Amino acid sequence: MNVSHITLRQFLLNEAKLHGLDLDLVLLLEDLATTCRIVSHQVRRGALFQNLGAMSSTNIQGETQKKLDVIANDAFINHCTNCSRVAALISEEVDEVIWIKENPRKGDYLIYFDPLDGSSNLDVNLSVGSIFSIIELKEDIDQTNETQVLRKGSEQICAGYSLYGPSISFVFTFGQGVNGFTHQTGTGEFRLTYPDLRIPEDTSEFAINASRYKLWDDPVRLYFEDLIAGKDGPRGRPFNMRWIASMVAEIHRILVRGGVFLYPVDSNNRELGGRLRLLYEVSPMAFIIEQAGGKASTGTERILDIEPKTLHQRSPVILGSKTEVEMAESYFK
Repeated sequence: MNVSHITLRQFLLNEAKLHGLDLDLVLLLEDLATTCRIVSHQVRRGALFQNLGAMSSTNIQGETQKKLDVIANDAFINHCTNCSRVAALISEEVDEVIWIKENPRKGDYLIYFDPLDGSSNLDVNLSVGSIFSIIELKEDIDQTNETQVLRKGSEQICAGYSLYGPSISFVFTFGQGVNGFTHQTGTGEFRLTYPDLRIPEDTSEFAINASRYKLWDDPVRLYFEDLIAGKDGPRGRPFNMRWIASMVAEIHRILVRGGVFLYPVDSNNRELGGRLRLLYEVSPMAFIIEQAGGKASTGTERILDIEPKTLHQRSPVILGSKTEVEMAESYFK
């Protein structure tokens, strides 16, 4: 069968046979795909239904919430609770853990998600997306103790994202490589269009917010200067810079054609620990990147080995093509 004809359900059932995936996990992935399709629909009609713009509320990070942030968050909560094994939800838009079960048991799922990544792009009609992560409990936990959902990224059994661009992409990993699907308009189906995504080890493309140059620490500033020096610099070749201000869009580009994405800690966000959140942004993307042959680092340690201390903990990020991430790490040494 041509891979472009394989539906998400066909792929998931085949993976279940090959790797012994639990049927509940398969059904949960289908619910997540449905959620992302609904969020994309809300994004596309946002201007027509006056759902663009900010609300008067802020989230736990102190960021002004967009109307579509809240709509997307509600969609994830409504659909993720279809699975009877979901014990708790951890969202960027909600201060505390959303407990679904009073007595979470071994084998239940914890779901972490950023319902609408890059929502600052909405008003100018640029790409946004959603990020999710799933952890299966290896033991019973106490629903009154929120610290029990603070899990290292290495415990993830699944992570993925959906990109809302010219088409809807749905990309995920079960820890057996990375596969990407595209929504087929008119049928409601996702079809396999990016089988076995692999990131080239080398790259000449990087993504960083250069407007923060004066805030960076010396290792980041020196690395950036060497990149933009081009053929006359120590790297001896030109590099292209990209910046979309949506982590999902940046990572999707890296998965398809290579590159490196950096959001380092700097003098303006140091007290917070960085810009991007560990549990529902950084760890899921790090898992995906590693499964596609790339590398994910803070500059000094592997992201998936970080022991989280708080629900909305932040982390510096350098991830993408393996050789280039290692090159960036060398500046911290």
